[in-house]
Amino acid sequence: MNDREQKKLKSKNKSKQRREAQKAERAKQAAAQLLVNQANAVTDPLAKFPTFVNFDRNELNCQLICHRVKELDPEILQWAIDLCKKNMQPMYVKSNQGWHESEKVEEMTEDAAWYLVALDKVTNKPLAFSHFRFDMDYGDEVLYCYELQLEESCRRKGLGRFMMQVLELMAFSNQMQKVVLTVFKHNPDGMNFFKKCRYDIDETSPEDSYEESFDYCILSKLNKMKPTPKISL
Repeated sequence: MNDREQKKLKSKNKSKQRREAQKAERAKQAAAQLLVNQANAVTDPLAKFPTFVNFDRNELNCQLICHRVKELDPEILQWAIDLCKKNMQPMYVKSNQGWHESEKVEEMTEDAAWYLVALDKVTNKPLAFSHFRFDMDYGDEVLYCYELQLEESCRRKGLGRFMMQVLELMAFSNQMQKVVLTVFKHNPDGMNFFKKCRYDIDETSPEDSYEESFDYCILSKLNKMKPTPKISL
Protein backbone atom coordinates (compact mmCIF):
# COMPACT_ATOMS: atom_id res chain seq x y z
CA MET A 1 0.00 0.00 0.00
CA ASN A 2 1.51 3.32 -1.07
CA ASP A 3 1.43 6.59 0.88
CA ARG A 4 -1.58 7.91 -1.02
CA GLU A 5 -3.63 4.79 -0.29
CA GLN A 6 -2.59 4.88 3.38
CA LYS A 7 -3.69 8.51 3.73
CA LYS A 8 -6.97 7.71 2.01
CA LEU A 9 -7.60 4.77 4.34
CA LYS A 10 -6.68 6.85 7.40
CA SER A 11 -9.08 9.60 6.32
CA LYS A 12 -11.81 7.03 5.75
CA ASN A 13 -11.29 5.55 9.22
CA LYS A 14 -11.43 9.00 10.84
CA SER A 15 -14.67 9.75 9.03
CA LYS A 16 -16.11 6.45 10.21
CA GLN A 17 -15.05 7.19 13.80
CA ARG A 18 -16.69 10.63 13.65
CA ARG A 19 -19.93 9.12 12.35
CA GLU A 20 -19.90 6.48 15.07
CA ALA A 21 -19.21 9.11 17.73
CA GLN A 22 -22.05 11.29 16.41
CA LYS A 23 -24.38 8.28 16.38
CA ALA A 24 -23.44 7.41 19.95
CA GLU A 25 -23.99 11.02 21.06
CA ARG A 26 -27.43 11.11 19.41
CA ALA A 27 -28.33 7.87 21.17
CA LYS A 28 -27.14 9.29 24.50
CA GLN A 29 -29.20 12.45 24.01
CA ALA A 30 -32.28 10.44 23.07
CA ALA A 31 -31.90 8.24 26.16
CA ALA A 32 -31.46 11.30 28.40
CA GLN A 33 -34.49 13.03 26.90
CA LEU A 34 -36.55 9.88 27.42
CA LEU A 35 -35.67 9.92 31.13
CA VAL A 36 -36.71 13.58 31.36
CA ASN A 37 -39.99 12.83 29.60
CA GLN A 38 -40.67 9.90 31.91
CA ALA A 39 -39.96 12.02 35.00
CA ASN A 40 -42.32 14.73 33.79
CA ALA A 41 -45.01 12.11 33.14
CA VAL A 42 -45.09 11.07 36.81
CA THR A 43 -48.26 12.29 38.49
CA ASP A 44 -46.57 13.04 41.83
CA PRO A 45 -42.79 12.58 42.19
CA LEU A 46 -43.21 12.81 45.97
CA ALA A 47 -45.58 9.85 46.20
CA LYS A 48 -42.67 7.36 46.32
CA PHE A 49 -41.46 8.86 49.58
CA PRO A 50 -44.31 8.94 52.13
CA THR A 51 -41.87 9.20 55.05
CA PHE A 52 -40.51 12.46 53.61
CA VAL A 53 -43.85 14.23 53.40
CA ASN A 54 -43.74 15.53 56.98
CA PHE A 55 -41.29 17.89 58.66
CA ASP A 56 -41.90 18.12 62.40
CA ARG A 57 -39.00 19.69 64.25
CA ASN A 58 -37.66 22.99 65.56
CA GLU A 59 -41.17 24.33 66.21
CA LEU A 60 -42.25 23.66 62.63
CA ASN A 61 -44.98 21.21 61.70
CA CYS A 62 -45.18 21.04 57.92
CA GLN A 63 -46.53 18.81 55.22
CA LEU A 64 -44.95 18.76 51.76
CA ILE A 65 -46.93 18.67 48.53
CA CYS A 66 -45.65 18.47 44.97
CA HIS A 67 -47.59 19.67 41.91
CA ARG A 68 -47.11 20.88 38.38
CA VAL A 69 -47.69 24.60 38.13
CA LYS A 70 -50.97 24.12 36.25
CA GLU A 71 -52.27 21.95 39.13
CA LEU A 72 -51.09 24.26 41.91
CA ASP A 73 -53.60 26.30 43.89
CA PRO A 74 -53.57 29.79 42.27
CA GLU A 75 -53.36 31.42 45.70
CA ILE A 76 -50.27 29.37 46.57
CA LEU A 77 -48.72 30.23 43.22
CA GLN A 78 -49.29 33.95 43.80
CA TRP A 79 -47.82 33.62 47.29
CA ALA A 80 -44.75 31.95 45.78
CA ILE A 81 -44.33 34.74 43.25
CA ASP A 82 -44.67 37.38 45.98
CA LEU A 83 -42.22 35.58 48.29
CA CYS A 84 -39.69 35.22 45.49
CA LYS A 85 -39.90 38.94 44.80
CA LYS A 86 -39.54 39.83 48.47
CA ASN A 87 -36.54 37.56 48.97
CA MET A 88 -34.74 37.93 45.65
CA GLN A 89 -35.44 41.39 44.22
CA PRO A 90 -32.61 42.98 46.25
CA MET A 91 -30.20 40.29 45.01
CA TYR A 92 -31.18 40.85 41.39
CA VAL A 93 -30.89 44.62 41.77
CA LYS A 94 -27.28 44.16 42.94
CA SER A 95 -26.52 41.87 40.02
CA ASN A 96 -25.73 42.63 36.40
CA GLN A 97 -29.13 41.28 35.44
CA GLY A 98 -31.43 43.61 37.35
CA TRP A 99 -34.94 42.69 38.47
CA HIS A 100 -37.43 42.07 35.64
CA GLU A 101 -40.66 41.05 37.30
CA SER A 102 -42.59 40.09 34.17
CA GLU A 103 -39.79 37.76 33.07
CA LYS A 104 -39.61 36.15 36.51
CA VAL A 105 -43.39 35.62 36.61
CA GLU A 106 -43.28 34.10 33.13
CA GLU A 107 -40.50 31.76 34.22
CA MET A 108 -42.38 30.69 37.34
CA THR A 109 -45.62 30.01 35.47
CA GLU A 110 -44.31 28.10 32.44
CA ASP A 111 -45.91 24.71 31.89
CA ALA A 112 -42.62 22.91 32.63
CA ALA A 113 -42.51 24.22 36.21
CA TRP A 114 -42.98 21.93 39.20
CA TYR A 115 -43.51 23.13 42.79
CA LEU A 116 -42.54 21.50 46.06
CA VAL A 117 -44.40 23.38 48.80
CA ALA A 118 -44.28 23.15 52.60
CA LEU A 119 -47.64 23.83 54.26
CA ASP A 120 -48.30 24.46 57.94
CA LYS A 121 -50.33 21.50 59.20
CA VAL A 122 -52.53 23.67 61.44
CA THR A 123 -53.19 26.76 59.34
CA ASN A 124 -52.53 25.19 55.91
CA LYS A 125 -50.57 28.32 55.05
CA PRO A 126 -47.55 27.91 52.75
CA LEU A 127 -44.20 28.42 54.46
CA ALA A 128 -41.61 27.49 51.82
CA PHE A 129 -41.40 26.39 48.21
CA SER A 130 -39.07 25.17 45.52
CA HIS A 131 -39.68 25.78 41.82
CA PHE A 132 -37.90 23.01 39.92
CA ARG A 133 -37.95 21.23 36.58
CA PHE A 134 -36.93 17.93 35.07
CA ASP A 135 -34.98 19.11 32.05
CA MET A 136 -31.98 18.75 29.75
CA ASP A 137 -28.93 20.83 30.64
CA TYR A 138 -25.83 20.71 28.44
CA GLY A 139 -26.95 17.32 27.21
CA ASP A 140 -27.57 15.86 30.68
CA GLU A 141 -30.84 14.82 32.27
CA VAL A 142 -31.16 16.95 35.41
CA LEU A 143 -33.47 18.26 38.06
CA TYR A 144 -32.89 22.01 37.89
CA CYS A 145 -33.79 23.87 41.09
CA TYR A 146 -34.83 27.37 39.99
CA GLU A 147 -35.89 28.59 43.41
CA LEU A 148 -35.77 27.58 47.05
CA GLN A 149 -37.54 30.26 49.08
CA LEU A 150 -38.59 30.26 52.73
CA GLU A 151 -40.55 32.68 54.84
CA GLU A 152 -38.17 34.43 57.23
CA SER A 153 -39.78 32.82 60.28
CA CYS A 154 -38.93 29.33 58.93
CA ARG A 155 -35.24 29.84 58.22
CA ARG A 156 -32.37 28.14 60.03
CA LYS A 157 -34.64 25.39 61.31
CA GLY A 158 -33.64 22.64 58.90
CA LEU A 159 -36.61 22.96 56.54
CA GLY A 160 -34.57 24.24 53.59
CA ARG A 161 -32.04 21.42 53.83
CA PHE A 162 -34.87 18.89 54.21
CA MET A 163 -36.51 20.19 51.04
CA MET A 164 -33.23 19.92 49.14
CA GLN A 165 -32.95 16.31 50.27
CA VAL A 166 -36.45 15.67 48.95
CA LEU A 167 -35.53 17.26 45.60
CA GLU A 168 -32.51 14.96 45.44
CA LEU A 169 -34.66 11.91 46.20
CA MET A 170 -37.08 12.84 43.43
CA ALA A 171 -34.22 13.53 41.01
CA PHE A 172 -32.20 10.40 41.60
CA SER A 173 -35.19 8.06 41.84
CA ASN A 174 -36.10 9.28 38.34
CA GLN A 175 -32.52 8.60 37.16
CA MET A 176 -31.51 12.22 36.69
CA GLN A 177 -27.77 12.72 36.33
CA LYS A 178 -27.62 15.52 38.89
CA VAL A 179 -29.42 18.32 40.70
CA VAL A 180 -28.36 21.73 39.39
CA LEU A 181 -28.96 25.26 40.67
CA THR A 182 -27.71 28.81 40.26
CA VAL A 183 -26.68 31.09 43.12
CA PHE A 184 -25.44 34.69 43.18
CA LYS A 185 -21.86 35.16 44.33
CA HIS A 186 -23.01 38.16 46.39
CA ASN A 187 -25.40 35.91 48.31
CA PRO A 188 -23.06 34.47 50.99
CA ASP A 189 -25.91 32.94 52.97
CA GLY A 190 -27.08 31.07 49.89
CA MET A 191 -23.56 29.96 48.98
CA ASN A 192 -22.90 28.71 52.52
CA PHE A 193 -26.23 26.92 52.67
CA PHE A 194 -25.65 24.96 49.48
CA LYS A 195 -22.08 24.13 50.45
CA LYS A 196 -23.42 22.66 53.70
CA CYS A 197 -25.80 20.64 51.53
CA ARG A 198 -22.68 19.34 49.74
CA TYR A 199 -23.15 21.11 46.44
CA ASP A 200 -20.04 21.83 44.40
CA ILE A 201 -19.18 24.11 41.48
CA ASP A 202 -20.55 22.47 38.35
CA GLU A 203 -18.31 22.07 35.31
CA THR A 204 -20.77 24.19 33.33
CA SER A 205 -20.36 27.16 35.70
CA PRO A 206 -18.88 30.13 33.78
CA GLU A 207 -15.41 31.32 34.72
CA ASP A 208 -14.42 34.97 35.02
CA SER A 209 -11.94 36.30 32.49
CA TYR A 210 -10.41 39.63 31.46
CA GLU A 211 -13.20 40.03 28.92
CA GLU A 212 -16.15 39.04 31.09
CA SER A 213 -17.06 38.44 34.71
CA PHE A 214 -20.07 36.66 36.15
CA ASP A 215 -22.00 37.47 39.33
CA TYR A 216 -23.36 33.95 39.69
CA CYS A 217 -22.13 30.39 39.71
CA ILE A 218 -23.73 27.05 38.94
CA LEU A 219 -23.68 24.37 41.62
CA SER A 220 -24.62 20.73 41.39
CA LYS A 221 -24.77 17.40 43.20
CA LEU A 222 -24.18 14.27 41.15
CA ASN A 223 -26.22 11.11 41.24
CA LYS A 224 -23.55 8.72 42.53
CA MET A 225 -25.49 5.75 41.20
CA LYS A 226 -24.88 6.87 37.60
CA PRO A 227 -21.60 7.25 35.67
CA THR A 228 -20.40 10.82 35.22
CA PRO A 229 -20.60 11.84 31.55
CA LYS A 230 -18.05 13.94 29.72
CA ILE A 231 -19.55 17.31 28.81
CA SER A 232 -18.47 19.19 25.72
CA LEU A 233 -19.30 22.89 25.99
